[in-house]
Amino acid sequence: MPTLHAHATARLAMSPAVALLLAWMLVPLGMTLYFSFLRYNLLMPGLESFTGLGNYQFFLTDPAFFDALANTLLLVGGVLLVTVVGGVGLAVLLDQPFWGRGVVRLLVVAPFFVMPTVSALVWKNMLMHPVNGLFAWVAQGLGVAPVDWLAQLPLFSITMIVAWGWLPFATLILLTALQSLSREQKEAAEMDGAGPLAVFAHITLPHLARALTVVVLIETIFLLSVFAEIFVTTNGGPGTATTNLSFLIYAQALLQYDVGGASAGGVVAIVLANLVAVFLIRLIGKNLDA
Repeated sequence: MPTLHAHATARLAMSPAVALLLAWMLVPLGMTLYFSFLRYNLLMPGLESFTGLGNYQFFLTDPAFFDALANTLLLVGGVLLVTVVGGVGLAVLLDQPFWGRGVVRLLVVAPFFVMPTVSALVWKNMLMHPVNGLFAWVAQGLGVAPVDWLAQLPLFSITMIVAWGWLPFATLILLTALQSLSREQKEAAEMDGAGPLAVFAHITLPHLARALTVVVLIETIFLLSVFAEIFVTTNGGPGTATTNLSFLIYAQALLQYDVGGASAGGVVAIVLANLVAVFLIRLIGKNLDA
């Protein structure tokens, strides 16, 4: 009986926080669903009307939607490729004993704590600027014409900026997993004649499989909603070259003042994000059961 009373007291104490969290999530979601069925433009107040699935049809048939969806997938895939490969390499490197390893680890992790807006501004004005940027200065020193990164390679540039911010996260997770690897296994493999590549392929990489699935899941969920880096650097351009789903929804809501269309786009983005999340969670579940 005391245990049941304690459980009831704990649930009662937690209920206000749970109710507030549900309201925090359900109220905006409900309003988004409601507005997605309305023809509602902020420039025409008082002329709202029910349009059914019209907003969804318009959003899904808009040519910009397919560009934004492709850019979103390319951005997520590119960042995952850079962070997973680079994270594994850095984790293996930082796991080796060398002088000043603690300082190097701190420097490697530091970019993750920089705000995306700040890092995007640094990359745009100090590194990728075609005249005054560091990359332009290096190119001029080598006798090569500087590249206007954000104009000539916009999506690649955004991918590099975002990957720079997420690489420390992947490195930290993978390094933590790598430090739990038994040294005896590696030493036994080396005594049996296995080289560094064989040890990495057959011992280190399988050991990191679970950590890699966690990195992919968490990064994918956040990368589907990348916005700040695009807004600060390219503003979705040139044209729709760097417009992803998040920026397309922003453009419809706050540039075209089309609340109904933007709400429909938000619902579509939520559905796509949940489909991706369910797929990755199932993948992780199979990996953890293996």
